[in-house]
Amino acid sequence: MNIMENPYSYTRAHPMEKIRRGIQSIEIGSALLLQLARHVRPVALKDLAKATGMTAGKAHPYMVSFLKVGFVTQTDAGHYELGPLALQLGLTRLQRMDPVREASQLIEALANETGQSVAVAVWGNLGPTIVRLEEPIEPLHVNLRAGTVMSLSNTATGRLFAAYMPAKVVERLLAEELARMSLGNNAAPPAQGSFENSMVETRKHGLSRTLGQPIPGIDALCAPVFDTADHLVLGILVMGPAATFDSDWDGAVAQPLRRCALEISRRLGRDQVDAERPRPAT
Repeated sequence: MNIMENPYSYTRAHPMEKIRRGIQSIEIGSALLLQLARHVRPVALKDLAKATGMTAGKAHPYMVSFLKVGFVTQTDAGHYELGPLALQLGLTRLQRMDPVREASQLIEALANETGQSVAVAVWGNLGPTIVRLEEPIEPLHVNLRAGTVMSLSNTATGRLFAAYMPAKVVERLLAEELARMSLGNNAAPPAQGSFENSMVETRKHGLSRTLGQPIPGIDALCAPVFDTADHLVLGILVMGPAATFDSDWDGAVAQPLRRCALEISRRLGRDQVDAERPRPAT
């Protein structure tokens, strides 16, 4: 799938792209800056050029220009790293960033591609909370709306946050929830071993999953969105009737869901390599 076909691509094509002309030299130079951003230490020109598929002679004039405007700096050894202008632009972008807004731009495409309901959840005072809901052409008639707080133990959204949020943040709310479930007439609390297994499963696959729980006949998958500090900021939930919902870990729902969550993470500044690397348990 190329950039023009992928609705979650990092550089989405503009509708008028075919009649718009860009500046190729800027696109080439941007590849050099992107490679610098992926390295912790300063990089030699020959290594930078090799990583971008060009010769050192071709890369050098770009780096000279970037030095002049402050996009990069150069060490005494002649190696390159990002400079003060890159830092200034990055900080400005971070200050203006709204994770929910970034997610909202993509979940409609996800709902259309999967044919299922999609929701965005954040961590609120009472736990994982739905803040945005996108329905497909045929909406799913469940009691879910903006402001709904999701169970930590019995929903895909809750299990995702339980798996990736710091334990100290989650443990009090989880204990209170399990106590309420033990005393009430609602869904029975999961066995401790079962819940722990679901946490391991979530971290292994990078997705959480529920099958017919807590609503019989409704399956769900939820994917994490991380920021530049590797903190969980959003959960992207896809749910639908078990009869039409592909609940496989790498199925027709899971794959576009992962792409969408990774794209949102990239828009929030998380490096692509880090985003695709398995995240250790907290």
